[in-house]
Amino acid sequence: MTRDEKLELVAKILGAKHPAPKTELNYETPFQLLVATILAAQCTDKRVNLVTAALFQRYPDAKSMSELSFEALREEIKSINFLNNKAKNILDSSKALVEKYNGEVPDTLDALTALPGVGRKTAHVVMSNAFGKPVLAVDTHVHRVANRLGLANSKNVRDTENQLMEILPESLVSDFHHYLILHGRYTCKARSPQCMNCELTHICNYFHSKTND
Repeated sequence: MTRDEKLELVAKILGAKHPAPKTELNYETPFQLLVATILAAQCTDKRVNLVTAALFQRYPDAKSMSELSFEALREEIKSINFLNNKAKNILDSSKALVEKYNGEVPDTLDALTALPGVGRKTAHVVMSNAFGKPVLAVDTHVHRVANRLGLANSKNVRDTENQLMEILPESLVSDFHHYLILHGRYTCKARSPQCMNCELTHICNYFHSKTND
């Protein structure tokens, strides 16, 4: 089976399982998605949503967020890991958005990654979900699942992104990102993959390598 054929089959199976996939982060605006994504680094979406429910009610936009003190924002997100770095990055990014973009979030990779605390993956999450751009955000779930299935053969997320984008049709990029994240989060877990509950074992390199050992 070629990678293109496998991709088509994975999309069909996971597409049936997740017919309307979307990020599990709660947000109403591109700014809120940007903040939520910064907070979600090495933290669960569930925890982030608990924190942002109150945070966004009080400080819904870049201007109101930029006017917070570091101590006040730190208190708002105190249950999030790495809160000092995240609080600083959110404040600095909010101020930059107010100063450079009138409080609006830009929709290009260069502009987004110029913001404090915003790397390629975070920028792609915002570009894809908030602006509908055909870019692929590759996190640890996407990287792991793509390589286990044999859709990619790489040791880092950037190579996985490049290899997937070689075979992904533009119209499928956004949904496929969510397919792999959801599959990695709930089925193809890092430490205890639920192979017996997986619909993709018949085409999975990882599963066949384990069963042949």
